[in-house]
Amino acid sequence: MASKPSTSTKSKSTVQMAPKPSSFTKDEELKAYYDMLLIRRFEEKAGQLYGMGHIGGFCHLYIGQEAVVTGMQMAIKEGDQVITGYRDHGHMLACGMNPDGVMAELTGRQSGYSKGKGGSMHMFSKEKQFYGGHGIVGAQVSLGTGLAFANKYRGNDSISLAYFGDGASNQGQVYESFNMASLWDLPVIYIIENNRYAMGTAVTRSSALTDFSQRGASFKIPGMSVDGMDVRAVKAAGDHAVKWTRGGKGPFILEMETYRYRGHSMSDPAKYRTKDEVQKMRAEQDPIEQVKQRILKSKMSSEDELKTIDKEIREIVGKSAEFAQAAPLPDASELYTDILVGA
Repeated sequence: MASKPSTSTKSKSTVQMAPKPSSFTKDEELKAYYDMLLIRRFEEKAGQLYGMGHIGGFCHLYIGQEAVVTGMQMAIKEGDQVITGYRDHGHMLACGMNPDGVMAELTGRQSGYSKGKGGSMHMFSKEKQFYGGHGIVGAQVSLGTGLAFANKYRGNDSISLAYFGDGASNQGQVYESFNMASLWDLPVIYIIENNRYAMGTAVTRSSALTDFSQRGASFKIPGMSVDGMDVRAVKAAGDHAVKWTRGGKGPFILEMETYRYRGHSMSDPAKYRTKDEVQKMRAEQDPIEQVKQRILKSKMSSEDELKTIDKEIREIVGKSAEFAQAAPLPDASELYTDILVGA
C-alpha cells in the first residue's frame, strides 16, 4: 500500500538556534534600564506592602525576571496582545498600565484596574491590550490561543503573546492549545518563563524533558531557548519569533531561561534552594545590572544620571503606594456588578 503523502509544509526540524543578541542604541539601553527598574522597584514596594498587611491574598513577585517581558515588549507593536499567569505585575507595567491603578488593585481599592475585586492575580486593560493575570495554572495558554484565533478570523496582522511558566508547561490544556495553534497556523508566540522551580520543585524533578523549547516538537511548532536574563537576547529572539508568526507561519515557542530571586509567592520561604545560588545569579546575571554596566562602560550616561533615574522611579512607586492606601474601598454594591446572571 502506498504511503499517504504529507500535506504539511512545515520544517521537520523544530529546534532553532537563538540569534545574536540585539545591538541597542543609547535610547534603547536607557529605555530597557528604565522599564526593568520600574518593575523591580514596584515589586519591592509591593513586597513591603504585603508584609505590612496592606495587600491580602496571594502575591507573586517578578523580581529577577524583568528582562523577559521588557525585551518582548520591544519586539511587538501596538495592537498585539499579552496574556499571562499570576506572576503578572511586571507584564502590566511593561504594557504601559499605570502604576497607580496596578497598586490600587493590589490593595483592593475601587480605583484599581478591576475595581478592587481582582487583586494581584486578576486585572486587565483592554486599552493596553493586556488580557490578564490568571490564577488557574495554564488557563491563559488556551485564552491566548483564542486571541490568536480571533486575530486570524478578523484578518488583521496582530499577534498574541501567551506567557506561562515551566510548571504550567506540564498542563494538558497547554498541549491542546499547541495542537490547535499548529493545525490552524495561529499567530501566537508561547513564552515559557523557565525560572527553574515552578511552585518550589526543580524542573529536573518534575519534567521529563527540561529543554522547554522542544515542547512543541510533536506539533511541529518551532522553538528556541533564550538567555532570559539578557534583555538584548530576548529582544533578538522576540524579533525572530514575531517575524515568523506575523508572517503567517503559525505559532512559535520561546523558552526564556530566567530566575526569580524571591520565593514562588510571598508565603514561600524558598528553602528548596541555597542562598549561594540566589546570590550567584544576582552577582553574575542580574538583568538590570547588565544594562547598567553597558551604559556606564560605553559612557551613554553617568553614574549620577542613572541614580537620578532610580530616584525618579522610586518617587513614582512611592506615590503609587500612597495613592493606593488613600483610595476608597469598593462600595458593597460592587458585589453585584460585573456578574453574569442566567435566566
